[in-house]
Amino acid sequence: MKELKDKVALITGGSKGIGYGIALSLMNEGVKVVITSRDEDRALEASQRLDKETTSDVKAYGIQADVRDFESQQQAVKQVVEQFGQLDIVIANAGLGHFASIEDLTAEQWQETIDTNLTGAFYSIKASVDALKKSKGYYITISSLAGTNFFANGSAYNASKFGVTGFTQAVMLDLRKYGIKVSTIMPGSVATHFNGNEPDDSDAWKIQIEDIGQLVVDLLKMNERTLPSKIEVRPTTPK
Repeated sequence: MKELKDKVALITGGSKGIGYGIALSLMNEGVKVVITSRDEDRALEASQRLDKETTSDVKAYGIQADVRDFESQQQAVKQVVEQFGQLDIVIANAGLGHFASIEDLTAEQWQETIDTNLTGAFYSIKASVDALKKSKGYYITISSLAGTNFFANGSAYNASKFGVTGFTQAVMLDLRKYGIKVSTIMPGSVATHFNGNEPDDSDAWKIQIEDIGQLVVDLLKMNERTLPSKIEVRPTTPK
């Protein structure tokens, strides 16, 4: 198994939900983690909570960055490399969802979904590809089972996640020649704060954020010769 201690990770949308669970799992392995949020205060508050919850002695760093803004992503990568001298892992996690019939979905909702979920994934790798080439690093996107399964009222979300799934697989083929691994994780129902939801005891049957975190750790520790490029994950018991 590969040693992850002292690797450096950048996680978009890491202040809550799946991104937060991934951050904590990586920190517990000794990874130096930088989380981003559009809200600087939220990023800093989450980094402080991570510091208290981790079982390791590494510290989390929270910075303001917007995945919808390419220059913002470039600046985030620059900050990480200047502070740590390297960037080994990029997790494109930031996402949102607008769910409505095509008759009711607004142009603004469509654009925000595509800009955040799909274009944000593009900006995150475009900004970090040179750093990942140097470290022979790992780029992981968080897609969804909605990236292969369509549903009513899901036109914007389905389009964005179908796009993320296909985009990531093409990027995998582009970058593996540089020793960069690329994977997409496609979760089903996760107990998370997605779209303002508050997880409670009724969500115990769902995938938990620490489960996705463990999956990321397992991917990063995979033997160099093996690349699980697309991983579907769902609750064991359906509801």
